[in-house]
Amino acid sequence: MTSTDVRDDEPGPTDDTGPGGYAAARLRLLTEKTRSGPPRRAALARITDDWLAGLYEAAAPPPGTALVAVGGYGRGELSPRSDLDLLLLHDGSADARTVAALADRLWYPVWDLGLALDHSVRTTAEARRTAGEDLKVQLGLLDARTVAGDAALAGALRTAVLTDWRNQATRRLPELHALCRERAERSGELAHLLEPDLKEAHGGLRDAQALRAVAASWLADAPRAGLDEARRRLLDARDALHLTTGRATDRLALQEQDAVAAELGLLDADTLLREVYEAGRTIAYASDVTWREVGRVVRARTARPRLRALLGGRGTRTGGTKAPAERTPLAEGVVEMDGEAVLALTARPERDPVLPLRAAAAAAQAGLPLSPHAVRRLAAAGTTLPTPWPAEAREALVTLLGAGEPTVPVWEALEAEGLISRLLPDWERVRCRPQRNPVHTWTVDRHLVETAVRAASLTRRVHRPDLLLVAALLHDIGKGWPGDHSVAGETIARDVAARIGFDRADTAVLATVVRHHLLLVETATRRDLDDPATVRTVAETVRTQGALELLHALTEADALATGPAAWSTWRARLVDELVARVAGVLAGEEPPDPEAAAPSAEQERLAIEALRTGEPVLTLRTERVEAGGRAEPDADPEPEPVGVELLVALPERPGVLPAVAGVLALHRLTVRAADLRAIALPAELGRGPVLVLDWRVAAEYGSLPEARRLRADLVRALDGSLDVSARLAERDAAQPRRRGVTAPPPRVTVAPAASRHACVLEVRAQDAPGLLHRIGRALEGAEVRVRSAHVSTLGANAVDTLYVTRPDGSRPDPDESAALAKTLEEALR
Repeated sequence: MTSTDVRDDEPGPTDDTGPGGYAAARLRLLTEKTRSGPPRRAALARITDDWLAGLYEAAAPPPGTALVAVGGYGRGELSPRSDLDLLLLHDGSADARTVAALADRLWYPVWDLGLALDHSVRTTAEARRTAGEDLKVQLGLLDARTVAGDAALAGALRTAVLTDWRNQATRRLPELHALCRERAERSGELAHLLEPDLKEAHGGLRDAQALRAVAASWLADAPRAGLDEARRRLLDARDALHLTTGRATDRLALQEQDAVAAELGLLDADTLLREVYEAGRTIAYASDVTWREVGRVVRARTARPRLRALLGGRGTRTGGTKAPAERTPLAEGVVEMDGEAVLALTARPERDPVLPLRAAAAAAQAGLPLSPHAVRRLAAAGTTLPTPWPAEAREALVTLLGAGEPTVPVWEALEAEGLISRLLPDWERVRCRPQRNPVHTWTVDRHLVETAVRAASLTRRVHRPDLLLVAALLHDIGKGWPGDHSVAGETIARDVAARIGFDRADTAVLATVVRHHLLLVETATRRDLDDPATVRTVAETVRTQGALELLHALTEADALATGPAAWSTWRARLVDELVARVAGVLAGEEPPDPEAAAPSAEQERLAIEALRTGEPVLTLRTERVEAGGRAEPDADPEPEPVGVELLVALPERPGVLPAVAGVLALHRLTVRAADLRAIALPAELGRGPVLVLDWRVAAEYGSLPEARRLRADLVRALDGSLDVSARLAERDAAQPRRRGVTAPPPRVTVAPAASRHACVLEVRAQDAPGLLHRIGRALEGAEVRVRSAHVSTLGANAVDTLYVTRPDGSRPDPDESAALAKTLEEALR
């Protein structure tokens, strides 16, 4: 039941025209579990018709009037919280006061029930004029249906509006297409959104309505296969959303998806999303094909009068017959015609199993859409490639993947007719598979294609661009299977590579790259690059320079195709640095020992000042990266900033890490990495070690705080006059609480053999201001020393890696490390 439904302890009969009778009948219908989908929507429209017709007759309407349903109500499709779109139509014979009184007697009962109402009062001429001025009004009137009153009057209006629509099609359809494009840019693609808008997103119900309008124009028609079923699925999902939320919402929010799935009798939210995505793709593909056809027809109709004028009224050939469309060869069996890649007249798809890939590659390389008629014919031929594929088929696949952006629409055309799953059976498990992570923009299958698109621009950086493109297509193929997707993906990639014709050596490289496609970014952002064990571990894993360069390019392509939160100049710089060090090891060089590294001149200067004053000293400096990727501090105002380096030096004492982390959180600075080291200065400069903290930070928003303010707060935090924990708690309590998905509990693990010098702890938790401060406090309580910290945040998830030693600098044994991980995990809960 929705919030506007009226409960009635003793409801009247369903044919009662009073609000109580209608409300009770409506309630019974919406709570009935035996009737749903199209039958329920039609039944809701019928009882609403009966109620409104009763109101209309009870109002003693004058002759020449009619109550007309338009839009979704006109189509007889009422969702539980749909608006009632009504037009009170009159012929102008009744005086204005009488018509206004009739309208009041119709509208007020609707409002009294709390139902949403979109209403208007017009004559036929006014309705036609308004439709000519307002495209949305005209679209609504295309579905006009008489509810009560003069049916001939309403029928004449609908006929007139349809006639106007067809006569004005060459002008109005481009206007409608522009509205659809604008809406798509605003609301995104339904088939790839984690929280899609079932109505407004591209591939949603608005697009389905637009396709009906195009068909009504008689100018073009949409591909019919699966379209009605796709539209029904979206309407069913919207019904369930209205019923479970009690609101007139079309956005399938994350927190509502389980309840909506249960209402529809589906297994879980992922099953729901997959059905919604399938429907969205069907409608989006039909829309794209239809609008291309509309554009072609509109251009032809617009150009024809000008051409006739130029030719003096003669046809384009002697006798006035139409000249055949020009065909330009693209590949064997494939030609360009009317702006599309189509099959040549001599093509024989039933005898040419490579033709689907050859046609797709030719279309993408030419930047052309693949004709839906051609794709349908290729699918109907039913040919299959032998195993292993012939070289031509493998090369055509690589060519298709290497075309860049034009690959996407061509790939989707093949998907629409089931050709991708026929070529790559493992694709079926990732097709339309949602990714429940706000960092990801796309579904798994579209992400794989987008990664190949990104990789196409990086092929000049590798010696084997074919392996890069195929690895990009397959790197997440294991997400359709349980367990670690990289492990499953390695097995699948090995099988697919052999099937499509790569030799044993290339197959092994592809399997390795897919297995370790996350290695570089995870290591670069979560490990200490100065630790020799970090670099050696990566070198032992990748083994060859060729695999390393493929992983480097794939890492960037994968991150760019994931979403804006997954890649940044800072991440790119860390990965570049790791790759350079690993390349050195693979070339026979030894990684430098960080323990033997001397402090920089700036670190030594700050350490001396801290020892002299006995208080913290710090400096902030902006780091920038040049086009070649090399970072330079303030060397040039032109390079892009990658963050801010904060150097803090102070005499060694307990509580430094939580104090500095807490102060940075108070000033809304995000920590990316932290390196802590004790410097023993020469005896003549002073006594005792000095702790130097090298932090990489970025402003959460706004500008950076002044260094003197940071220092003042740090001094207060260290002497106890500033209670950082209390201040962070106050700020957190002041934030409005928003409903959302409950975050999983934090988890702390020990990374085995990650370092010979320290215990490496991985903390996975919900990202929140002050998280590193809480971690630091817990580790201080455990009486261990943090040597370095590396912070990685993806969406709402933080993965913090900490290198921890005993107070004397030695590495804790395995039992101590496990106990430390357990202690930290309990403290974070």
